[in-house]
Amino acid sequence: MHFFCKLTERIDKELLDMAGPQLRIIGTMSVGFEHLDLKEIKKRNIQVGYTPDVLTDATAELTVALLLATSRRLFEAVHEVKSGGWGSWQPLWMCGKGLKGTVVGVVGAGRIGQEVIKRLIPFKVAKFLYCDRNRKKEVDALGAEHTTRDSLLAESDFVVVTCASTPETQKMFNSVLFSKMKSDAVFVNTSRGNIVDQEALYDALQSGKIGAAGIDVADPEPLPTDSPLLTLKNCGNVLESFLLSV
Repeated sequence: MHFFCKLTERIDKELLDMAGPQLRIIGTMSVGFEHLDLKEIKKRNIQVGYTPDVLTDATAELTVALLLATSRRLFEAVHEVKSGGWGSWQPLWMCGKGLKGTVVGVVGAGRIGQEVIKRLIPFKVAKFLYCDRNRKKEVDALGAEHTTRDSLLAESDFVVVTCASTPETQKMFNSVLFSKMKSDAVFVNTSRGNIVDQEALYDALQSGKIGAAGIDVADPEPLPTDSPLLTLKNCGNVLESFLLSV
């Protein structure tokens, strides 16, 4: 018997017991496999198939789009147009923050992180930083500098999170890490929602500890409509971009 699942479906011991010994192959329509109990699956000698690299380009493009929309305040601007907030011309109204001459830090320089860097190079970024378990020659070849996570947070004008979800990275971005970032830093997360402590993110945005955030993922998903994050002008998300375009 074969079983096909999505990232949102937990494959654990209870489900495997129900499936019985006839289950021989599990296919997951995802790059990540944190929803699979791999220890239990291996014990039962079940084969696993997944889809690495299938969304690398799409996610990298979405990351850049979200970064630009957030830094250039496009979410806020569209809202102002629709709500009547667009008045007479003002020199600095909704100018936002540009990429030229800035420092971009990438947390997790795997396939997606590398593709994000490649797409941002034409914007004349002054320096790319990355932190990962190990230094990577292919990332160094892009002109990025390997550094510690704390140094990356302290130096970066833009912090882009593209790391994997593991027990070590869950809730990694908490109040402590947000306090290490620049007060005008733009934070973008397109990895997994559970990597961010959303209460800490709200506090950081609301109090001005960081400048803005663009999120493609949340915990839980979908993000509840009463989430405090949705009340903030300096927090943009992918769903909002579709809603504002209607």
